[in-house]
Amino acid sequence: MYKTILVYIDGGPHQSSRLRAAAMLADAHGAHLVGSAATGISWMDFALLTGSAGAPIPADDFTALRESAAERLRAFTVQAAALGVASYEARPVEDIADYALLMQSRYADLIVLSQDDDASPRAGLGARVRGLPERVALHGVRPVLLVPGAWQGAVLPGTAVVGWDGGMCALRAMQAALPLLQAADGVKLALVNPNELSELHGEEPGADMALYLARHGVKVEVVVERTRATVGDALAGIARNCGAGLMVSGAYGHSRLREWVLGGATRELLERAPAPLLLAH
Repeated sequence: MYKTILVYIDGGPHQSSRLRAAAMLADAHGAHLVGSAATGISWMDFALLTGSAGAPIPADDFTALRESAAERLRAFTVQAAALGVASYEARPVEDIADYALLMQSRYADLIVLSQDDDASPRAGLGARVRGLPERVALHGVRPVLLVPGAWQGAVLPGTAVVGWDGGMCALRAMQAALPLLQAADGVKLALVNPNELSELHGEEPGADMALYLARHGVKVEVVVERTRATVGDALAGIARNCGAGLMVSGAYGHSRLREWVLGGATRELLERAPAPLLLAH
């Protein structure tokens, strides 16, 4: 069960979809919902402001940034109440967004972000939050749920698609998603070209993991996809074909350099997952 859910509040155009998803999960799990807004003022800004070098942000703008965060949080409390969230709080953080979320992630069970938070820079903050979903998923200690900006459905119930490559990151993501998988109408355990990783799958790819999930009460079906498409595209295709309400994947199961040079499932899903995507590293 998720008992503390952290959702990023930036006032951007995609906030409503992730807040709605977070509210649904909070209701389903009886969880406390924390709305976090970062001022964008780093310790370096403070140091420069009080030192002799001069600050990159004029002193008057510090107050404006704090007031902007406070206003976003006031709107969050109204929205959370309207969505029927039973327990919630607004939390301003004096820091830049990625460091703020990484610190707070220690005290939450799940972090909810938008799939493309960095696509909509905001005045004074845009350069600091670029690549936010990737950074929090890769360096944080908790799973991250990325919600597509246009998502209007529920995270679950419905079908979940879980990418399984036999690796540790995929295993951590699956374990983190277990409360959701147990509530799903069905789970497709998807293996893409498993023969290429035969040493990780055994004689019958997916069978052992399917049995593990079934013992946890998950209604699971093994889906083996043999394709020339990339892993990310194959998983996204399976999710679209079954109308999935959730995708689950390990984040950067291969080296990050290899993912970014050659392309990889994490990179593709960060950009184009058709449903809410739970990542863990």
